[in-house]
Order: sequence, then C-alpha cells, then structure tokens
Amino acid sequence: MSATTKVAPGGGAVALAQPDPPTSLRVPAPAISPRAFHRTMPGYRPTPLRVAPRAAEQLGVGEVLVKDESERLGLPSFKVLGASWAVHRALVEHLGAALEEISSFDRLKAAVAGARGLTLAAATDGNHGRAVAHMAALLGLDAAMYVPSDMVPARIAAIEDEGATVTVIDGGYDDAVARSAQDAGEHCLVISDTSWPGYEEVPGWVIEGYGTIFEEIDEALGRDGRSQPDVVVAPIGVGALAAAMVRHYWSPRPGEPRARLVGVEPTSAACVFESVVAGHIVTLEHPQTSIMAGLNCATPSLVAWPLVSRGIDVYLAVPDEPIADATRVLAEDGIVAGECGAAGLAAMSAAAHGPELAEARSALGLGEDTRVLLLCTEGATNPEAYRRLIGSDG
Repeated sequence: MSATTKVAPGGGAVALAQPDPPTSLRVPAPAISPRAFHRTMPGYRPTPLRVAPRAAEQLGVGEVLVKDESERLGLPSFKVLGASWAVHRALVEHLGAALEEISSFDRLKAAVAGARGLTLAAATDGNHGRAVAHMAALLGLDAAMYVPSDMVPARIAAIEDEGATVTVIDGGYDDAVARSAQDAGEHCLVISDTSWPGYEEVPGWVIEGYGTIFEEIDEALGRDGRSQPDVVVAPIGVGALAAAMVRHYWSPRPGEPRARLVGVEPTSAACVFESVVAGHIVTLEHPQTSIMAGLNCATPSLVAWPLVSRGIDVYLAVPDEPIADATRVLAEDGIVAGECGAAGLAAMSAAAHGPELAEARSALGLGEDTRVLLLCTEGATNPEAYRRLIGSDG
C-alpha cells in the first residue's frame, strides 16, 4: 500500500492511503464467539450508540454517532472486552480444556477455583491492565501489572483497587511490555494486547474480543433500520482496536459500500503512522508524552500490523491541544470522554476544517450528508484531568 503524508500547522499530520484488501480478515471462528462469552459476564449490556448533534455541527456533517465506551462491565473503558476474552481463552488453554466445555464466565470461574497461586500479568498505560486485574479479581486470581514511569497516580490507584500489585518501570510503555514478558511461566499467564516474536496468540484473542463492539453497533443500527456509517474513526495505540475495526468493516453487509476508515494517534506517539509511511514496522526513538496516555505506544503490534497497515484509508496524527475542545463538545452531547476517547473528534475536526487537510476531507467524502461513527474508548479515567479539560474556557 502506498501513502502520502502532509504535516499540518500545530504539529498534526495526515497520511492518505490507498488501502488493499488486508490479510488476516478471515480467521477460524472459535467454538464460542466472544460476544456469547461476554453476554455471560456479570453486568453485561451493550454500551450506548449515541447521536451527537454538537459533534456533527463541529464537523459540518449530517450525523455523528458515538459508541460510548465510558462504562463497560463496571470499568470506564472498552479494554475489558479484549482482556476478558483473552483471559478466558488463555485459561481454557492452560487448563487443557476446550471452549465448548468452559463456555461461560461461571464455568470459567468454577474451572479455575483450584488454580490458586496462578497470576495474570500485563503491561499497561492504564485501561488494559485495569481490565486484566479486574478479571483476575472476579476469578479469584492474583494480578501483577507493570506501568511506565509517567503513569498518573489516579490510574495506578485504580489498578491497585482491583487487587493487583503495580510495579512502575523506569521507562515507557515498551519497557513495561518487556518487563511483563519476563513473568511468563507455569504459574503466570501474560495477557498482553500487543505482540512480539513468539508471542502472538493472546494479542490475537484481544483483537477477537473487541469484535463485540462492532457487533453491537450493527445490532443497534439494524434495530433502527439504519445503514452503516460512511466513516468510522478509531484511536490506534498498538493497533488492536483498529485491527478489529478493519476486520469488521472490510466485510460489509451485502449491498452496502465499505465504510471509509480513519486511524488516530497522538503526534508524539504515532508509531503506526510512521510505520505506514516507512513501509515497515518502526519503533519510535523519542519519548511518548501525550496526555492521550493509552495511546503512548512506540511500536505497532505484530499481530495488528497486517490489518492496520493495509486496511485504513486515512491516518491522522493529532497534537494534545485540540483534546480539551473535543472533550467539551462531547460533554455537551452528554458523553463523558477521557483524553483517548476524545481523540477521534479532535482529529476529525482538524480534517474537516484545516485548509492543509483538504485531501483528507476529499478522501473521506466529508460533507453535509456524511454519517460519521466515532469510537469513544474511555471515560474519565483521570478525573482530575477531565475536570480541567471541561472546566477551561473555550
């Protein structure tokens, strides 16, 4: 796939791609679907698909829909969908059982009741680790989380409140990933949402788990007799959620055109953007310091790369400054969005109005009849920062 790039004033940038049908669209379906398992979890219900008129006005489009993941299975983020499914599959494999035998959360909990001394480990910028720790607590297992040195205290406290031990690593997210990998063994299962050579199965299950989001979206649209959105926007990070987006929307419903896909990253942590431009996976050498903490990743996931490198139409890198305005606009639409949750609207606002991004507007077909779907991936995971964002003038 070829891509052209343009740097915008203020530090933003865009890569316009000519996507190919990506590889790895079809994977063998598990005996139990992720959503079937999610339905058995305590407190499961589909998250809302909200209409956001202020966001539509901001973008100058016909409609903006927001998949609101600010509350999911008792946590303020979508991450628990990938974490819970990956934990389920990893534990079933660890126990030497089949998915058909352990098809529900209650059966899983009963099956691991005798597995005392087993630990779930992960590296995290916040939400993924909290989700893995939450699953460990629900199942009566131990949890060990590794976090980068710039993790804010509120996110560390939230993970510890789930009963996990938290170790702060001197370095960034990739350093935390490397440390978590050292724990893998007979008594510790590493549940990572990114992958590296020799560790690809679990992150693939994380991507599978995120498919529930898109099944819920289809269900909500179908219930109202509505067509698919024209443009779908997701934050990238290491690429797991964006890979699930690509896999879903490159297989559109019969008779409907494929949605145009947008991936969003912070300018200081645009590892997929830079890799797409280079034509191969690169690791960022500079520190990743965005307030969009969950997206502060230096290397794309090996498992996600075949999908996110070939199946996205426009890659947008956005600086931190527009996040406050996007957060306030979403708040006016009744949506509590943390920094990562507001990233999509911030990036699309630049694409919709920036004179230097006219090519992106054209590629996405943005206009008064366009229907845009934003994935709001988290709520106020740092409450103090959220209050500052929506409380400032603007």
